[in-house]
Amino acid sequence: MVRTSPFHGGNRGSNPRGVTSSGLSSDDSSAVPCLYDAVLFVSFGGPEGPDDVIPYLENVLRGRNVPRERMLEVAEHYQHFGGKSPINEQNRALIEALRAELSEHGPNLPVYWGNRNWHPLLPDTIREMTAAGVKRAIAFVTSGFSCYSGCRQYRENIAAACSPLGADAPQIDKIRVFFNHPGFIHPMARNVLAAIGRLDREPGFDAAGEGRLPERLRETMVLFTAHSIPTSMADGSRYVPQLTEASRLVAERAGLPRWRLVYQSRSGPPGQPWLEPDICDAIREIAASGEKRLVIAPIGFISDHMEVLYDLDTEAAAVCRELGVAMERASTVGTDPEFVGMVRELIAERAWQLPERVAIGELPASHDVCPVDCCPAPVRPAAGRPAATGPAADVSKGP
Repeated sequence: MVRTSPFHGGNRGSNPRGVTSSGLSSDDSSAVPCLYDAVLFVSFGGPEGPDDVIPYLENVLRGRNVPRERMLEVAEHYQHFGGKSPINEQNRALIEALRAELSEHGPNLPVYWGNRNWHPLLPDTIREMTAAGVKRAIAFVTSGFSCYSGCRQYRENIAAACSPLGADAPQIDKIRVFFNHPGFIHPMARNVLAAIGRLDREPGFDAAGEGRLPERLRETMVLFTAHSIPTSMADGSRYVPQLTEASRLVAERAGLPRWRLVYQSRSGPPGQPWLEPDICDAIREIAASGEKRLVIAPIGFISDHMEVLYDLDTEAAAVCRELGVAMERASTVGTDPEFVGMVRELIAERAWQLPERVAIGELPASHDVCPVDCCPAPVRPAAGRPAATGPAADVSKGP
């Protein structure tokens, strides 16, 4: 059931696509005052060719105690795909879909794009926004869950990019995380059902997940997966409860009888606790218990970027083949029209100061304005203990 929560944190509401909670259609949106001059699309970034890989990884790992030989090992993951991460291409597709959605339904704002670790970089983008006269912008970050690297660190990145510009820098607010918004849950449920159908080479199921799954499909185990983070980061955030709730909502929507939340792409020294179980360990465990059918659903990611392509489609798939487990990987939400519409709604609820927030499930809609102590940085390994890293040591690298 979709429910709404009253706004908190100084701004207001969400609405059905094209209609505000007060009944205003998007055709009349020009009459509504808009708080913002622009949208800032914020993501992680990724290399776009072989020559980009090492400089990109140096940006990602700057200030971390990672041996160069480990960085070169990770670079080979990218070279396996021609030195190109799909993340920038997928961001371009999502940005173009969002621009069209904003143009049709409002608020009709320009969309700028800035990344944390590769071009277009946030400092360059915010200088461009300043030169264009942008005074106030709303930021969409490609992470649906709360934790340091998926939320607070991006706010710190934005603040650092604005700092050299002084009083000329635009004010940039960040929209709320969307882990329990139906525009995220519903497309993910459809994708999981489609993956289950592919195990039998059958069509997927309808959008509402109506009807019982055939008995042979009830034998399928679903592993929801998200980027692992240090337990010290997880303990200071809502990351695990939000992932658990999102997984439960997708399972409920799709009618899944058996599912589990696991993690992937761990980075860090062996002695530092990170969220577990790892996806490959979980596959070995379920195979030992007799499971023969598996769908992996990357709930923690919104597009099929490197952690999905390498850690799931390459490494996890190899473990499944070795153990004789039939596996399909569910697609991420990407540019699903319902998801793109959700992003527009999240922008509109702040820009038009709407009175409600849409959320489903047992947890309320997340806050608009993060508390001062929200999502603190994790405890870093002691000096002299080298850290490892996966394809990108960041939970928020999506799409």
